Amino acid sequence: MKIYTKTGDKGTTSLFDNIRVPKDHIRVESYGTVDELGSWMGLAKNYVEDEKLYNHILDIQNKLFTVATNLATEDSSKVKHHIKEEDIKKLEDIIDYYMEKLDNPTGFIVPGSGKAAGYLHVARTICRRAERRIISLSAVIEIDKLVVKYVNRLSDGLYAMARYCEEKQIHVKY
Repeated sequence: MKIYTKTGDKGTTSLFDNIRVPKDHIRVESYGTVDELGSWMGLAKNYVEDEKLYNHILDIQNKLFTVATNLATEDSSKVKHHIKEEDIKKLEDIIDYYMEKLDNPTGFIVPGSGKAAGYLHVARTICRRAERRIISLSAVIEIDKLVVKYVNRLSDGLYAMARYCEEKQIHVKY
């Protein structure tokens, strides 16, 4: 099976619902950044020794396909899977779970005292960039508010998971 189609050779790409847009369109930038986020999370989970955390990351990676599908589809009637309030609640439970395990999680720390923490912090910053791209897209077209809410909450979730994985809490020295 060939994976190249040559249809993008002139700088356009096809959305999920077969509408063609320029490859630098804010919609493509939005779901492309979500794809990048999922890949970094995949890298991070390979350095996680905690099975529960590994499974949380895997579940979120799967949910990111729902986020990306929503962003990559112009005709919302063609979107089969949607973010639900219960997905956001799951993220909030994850945040609470990992933050409760930390000893005095206040103040800024230097990220990355271990590989898992370092990669999760990279994922967190990419998540925040994805959120900015989605907000830019929402200025042009209507975006499902739960997609925006999910990605916003996810950056907090990644922060909590990364802090949990820090081998040392190295506080910032100004």
